[in-house]
Amino acid sequence: MALKLERIYTKPADLSGYRVLVDRLWPRGISKVNAHLNHWDKEIGPSTDLRKWFNHDPEKFPEFKTRYLAELKANPALPAFLQQLTDQLATQDVILLYGAKDQTHNQAVVLKAFLQAQLAGQVPAARLRD
Repeated sequence: MALKLERIYTKPADLSGYRVLVDRLWPRGISKVNAHLNHWDKEIGPSTDLRKWFNHDPEKFPEFKTRYLAELKANPALPAFLQQLTDQLATQDVILLYGAKDQTHNQAVVLKAFLQAQLAGQVPAARLRD
């Protein structure tokens, strides 16, 4: 099984996996029915202060990445989130959903790389491919 990224505003490419919204805010204009979510984990997204500071400015992305990784490592919700992903990856793909327009400079990209590193020892590598 694979850990994947998908922008929530695009037509769902894969409805067969476990779909998790990893943004702190609900994406504008998306109904809960059309989102086809299995779970929304607000707590795993960047803090409001960090999100506002970053403001999706690509020039700030390297610093944003550093700050967000520090937040993730200190996040008390992380162990439960990792366990949930491990459980789901045992039987199906996990799709991390995000709302950002920039598909390269966003928190979900940072989160996916972080999760792949964290799960590497817990989940066979084939389950973490793109």
